[in-house]
Amino acid sequence: MNKSIPKRTPIAAAALAAIFLGGCASSSHDDINTLPAGIAGAIAEKAYDGTTDDLLTGGLGKTGLMGAAPAYAVPATPTASELRRNAIYNNYRALVDYTAAGGMGVLYGPNIDLNGGNTLGEGKIAGREYIATADDGTGQQNVTLMVQVPDSFDAKKPCIVTATSSGSRGVYGAIGTAGEWGLKRGCAVAYTDKGSGNGLHDLTSGAVMARDGTMLTAATAAGKAVFQSAAAASDVAAFNTATPNRVAYKHAHSQQNPEKDWGKNTLDAVRLAFYVLNERFGTATASDANKKIRTIIPGNTLVIASSVSNGGGAALAAAEQDTEGLIDGVAVSEPNAQPGANTGLTIQQGAANVATHSKPLIDYFTYANVYQPCAALSAQANQGLSAAFWPAAYTTSAQNRCTALAAKGLLTGATLAEQADAALAKLNSYGWQAETNFFHQSHFRFATNSIVVTYVNTYGRFSVTDSVCGFSMANTTAIGDVAAQVPATQAGLFASGNGVPPAGGVDPVYDRSAGGAKLDFLAVSPTSNTADFALDGALCMRSLVTGKDEATGAALTGTLKAQSDRVIAGVNAVQLTAKLRSKPTIIVAGRSDTLLPINHTARAYFGKNQLTDSASDAAKVRYIEVTNAQHFDTFIAFGALLGYDTKAVPLHPYLNQALNAMWSHLNSGAALPVSQVVRTTARATSATALSATNVPAIATAPASGDQIVMTGTTLKVPD
Repeated sequence: MNKSIPKRTPIAAAALAAIFLGGCASSSHDDINTLPAGIAGAIAEKAYDGTTDDLLTGGLGKTGLMGAAPAYAVPATPTASELRRNAIYNNYRALVDYTAAGGMGVLYGPNIDLNGGNTLGEGKIAGREYIATADDGTGQQNVTLMVQVPDSFDAKKPCIVTATSSGSRGVYGAIGTAGEWGLKRGCAVAYTDKGSGNGLHDLTSGAVMARDGTMLTAATAAGKAVFQSAAAASDVAAFNTATPNRVAYKHAHSQQNPEKDWGKNTLDAVRLAFYVLNERFGTATASDANKKIRTIIPGNTLVIASSVSNGGGAALAAAEQDTEGLIDGVAVSEPNAQPGANTGLTIQQGAANVATHSKPLIDYFTYANVYQPCAALSAQANQGLSAAFWPAAYTTSAQNRCTALAAKGLLTGATLAEQADAALAKLNSYGWQAETNFFHQSHFRFATNSIVVTYVNTYGRFSVTDSVCGFSMANTTAIGDVAAQVPATQAGLFASGNGVPPAGGVDPVYDRSAGGAKLDFLAVSPTSNTADFALDGALCMRSLVTGKDEATGAALTGTLKAQSDRVIAGVNAVQLTAKLRSKPTIIVAGRSDTLLPINHTARAYFGKNQLTDSASDAAKVRYIEVTNAQHFDTFIAFGALLGYDTKAVPLHPYLNQALNAMWSHLNSGAALPVSQVVRTTARATSATALSATNVPAIATAPASGDQIVMTGTTLKVPD
């Protein structure tokens, strides 16, 4: 049931009883505001005036967010407030196209109000920020939770929006997406880094990162670190001797498989939001002025679960797991939604059935990691990255990858061109849309292998000392050799890192490279003695996911079999049900999403929901697919260097529209938009500015030829 206007009174049962008792503040134990279970230590609270500093922009305003990165007064020892400011700057820009030509400050941004008007000036938002840590008592989870309460929050009409971090980012990872929308709406925003946030442990120096971003020493951190490797000291010492100057990262090496708890973490953030709101706005009890009666409760508070990418998947997981009725509606974009077994579903685009869909994330990523660099050489892909991102040595490695795959019988074709076309055809038959072909080269360059290394490690709950398939993480030199950490760079990692190397100077390294450990992209095969992007390592990673040798099909044995069993168990633990507990939901995705291809994520999840949820519940779920939109809006800002600006439009405006639609639905009963394809137009040239005509609104009454429908067990998506 929607929390409609008649229900939205902030008077809790105990307070109502007090009115009938003549104002005597009597309450039951259940009505006393209590700290949610699992919160470890104190909650940090800080007020921001909205002028010198603020909740949304870190004091930078719209102009500062669009400008150069702010400098630290002393780069070797940035302050916690400087790190917060720069974390907001970097995380905001990482999720949107931050250029005026791409729409920032014109179609979206801190200065743009919820109706699309340029009325908010620099967009700074005053309010209070609360930060806490959730843990299971082991001291190993250390999930960061944060609640921002804008001064515009109205305790008589309370609302909460979740903004779980995308990717593996720190707690500010969704501030520019769901966070911004919630703050503008006057809602409290509940954030979490979902236990996979940006946390480094330098195994050589012992440096670790505190919750506020400043650096600590592992020996004296006393549970205050975002992450500290649980590996035994003797194992670390041996590891450092064999492979010096390596680091551990939280998402990869926490041995927690945090993804299994992303829904719980999101719900924990909502619970913390209710707690801090009642501490601030609740009524004091007569017996103890320090105790508050809960007056802001789920029954009178509108709660929307939102975010993008991994954060969007976490919002869906939270909705599936919400047995308390905390969440009223869901609006997510490009979600990492793994629907699990989905054999009953057929996906059809136009007249053609999709050959492969609903694979787990690490399945399709390890597949891409094998074939993507060769496919990027196909004339049908032809992205042609700038030499600044793709030097000639990488082209040589890609060519060698094609040759090696053909030699192993994994590709057909006698010529390089035929092999590249065959590799691309494999990707297309494995679930990637033809619309994604242009983007494969840049995705391999910036994302694929690093995500494979991180997620195989996390699903298998491996320690950094396990060196799975020969991969580690370290700083590297210009020629790819391992180098020591740079303390000044490390000091700013809270702000500059994204939780998945390459980030903040840390890169994936292939330790089994001929001649010694090398940056994965410059690794030399120990069998062929050619540079091939560490193909042996890629095939090893693939085998741990499938349980068999990719080239021969033989079942794994020994250590590889044991490691594979661990990985597969971890993958199974994170699959979703697609049953959303009768919560109205809008899922937005880009048809050209190459990172999280929609046939494995948004389409697959929506299709499973329509098949497996009750008819009445499935009728409340909508799917919006946007043409020419892909996963990384920020890549559009790179212009001709990447070529996205004339191939892609931003998806971010459609998340804002989905949130507006969900707000109207929950508040006034407005109809949700029909599931549909939104047809956009990319900019003609790099010099052309994006306008509203390029990104038309989600239609309230789309043409029949644009509607997405379920017919029996088939999800039909128009071309």
